[in-house]
Amino acid sequence: MSAGSNQPQDALAAFRVPAFRAFWFFRLFVSSAIQIQGVAVGWQIYELTHDPLMLGLIGLAEAVPALGIALYAGHIADVMSRRTILRLATGLFLVATAALAVVSYSGFHGYLIGHIWLIYLIIFLTGLCRGFLSPAQFGLLGQIVPPELYSNASIWNANVWQAACIGGPAAAGFLYGFHGAAVTYALATAMLLAGWGCLFAIPNLKISGTRTDQSIIASIHEGLRFVFRSQVIFGSMALDLFAVLFGGAVALLPIYAGEILHTGPLGLGLLRMAPAVGSAIVGLYLSWRPITRRAGPALMWNVAGFGVSMILFGICKNPYWSFVWLVFSGGFDAVSVFVRWTMFQIVTPDHMKGRVASVSSIFVGSSNEIGEFESGVMAKLMGTVPSVVFGGCMTLVVAAMTAILAPKLRALDMTKVVPEE
Repeated sequence: MSAGSNQPQDALAAFRVPAFRAFWFFRLFVSSAIQIQGVAVGWQIYELTHDPLMLGLIGLAEAVPALGIALYAGHIADVMSRRTILRLATGLFLVATAALAVVSYSGFHGYLIGHIWLIYLIIFLTGLCRGFLSPAQFGLLGQIVPPELYSNASIWNANVWQAACIGGPAAAGFLYGFHGAAVTYALATAMLLAGWGCLFAIPNLKISGTRTDQSIIASIHEGLRFVFRSQVIFGSMALDLFAVLFGGAVALLPIYAGEILHTGPLGLGLLRMAPAVGSAIVGLYLSWRPITRRAGPALMWNVAGFGVSMILFGICKNPYWSFVWLVFSGGFDAVSVFVRWTMFQIVTPDHMKGRVASVSSIFVGSSNEIGEFESGVMAKLMGTVPSVVFGGCMTLVVAAMTAILAPKLRALDMTKVVPEE
């Protein structure tokens, strides 16, 4: 994860902006709630069905609405107050999570067994909310910090997700193991309420360069054209899409925890947390010494490292070493996230950021959920361990092919990146 000739910087520079502090805590609470809900839903469905395909369907239920609404959500994030969008989407997410707590109450357990579709319906609603959250968050971040702080703000924005990925799964595993699904969902609901409150400390900022004379279709087409004509943007999105699609194994972690490593729900929480530990360690380093020169080679090698880590995790039957390999996978992934999102902020003009983020959410964000579905299907066809190993091998192939087909991305140097029009 070499950073080349990069120089140290003020690691906390972005936190000196009050609006960024409020935004960071909003992200912390909402991201923690997402992680808590993810662990609880995964283990609850596993307890009710013991079927890997049903676990994979969780990802599909969330990805379908997120994919379906993404381009429209990106357009809205470029013409409407991004703070208002976040308030509305977070509020609906809160209501949906509270509904999960209600239907998971012990008194409804017998009813839920015969009506498991209720869980998938609620997850569908949360996917709809996440479709609006992603472009609004990306656009608002670019508004509340000056361009010279994009690098620092991007890494702390990634770090807060990793912090949530550490604390959220650990808390969810503990609560679910000792108190059940309803209490776990109740904590996620409280987190969402706290995040919703943080939005009131962020000013309502006007989007510069917004066009009001465009139709929705024309606006979406403009965003797509901007993404697809840029080799560095499109190439990085495609790289992460296929790496996550093939290499991710989140949907299968309940099976690893229950049948291969025999660790139970607490172990599931720790396994879900492990990649975030690696990402947080690397993220803290990058906040001090960000990658500037040779960002392209760093991106390619770290995606390959992610694939190797997943292969080693797939064949490992020791819970401690499994945790270690997942930590490494998160560390490698952190470099990819940093390079991609810093470059996106620099290259994309303010009035296009919602649409670029929406396309990215299709390529990258929802690939997590589609990847979960793919994992469930492949595990059903090949078996759990072979499917994870196969996914890691395919990630290596993807990294090699991208290095060959996207020379501008391979040669990316952050010191020479300029805004595109």
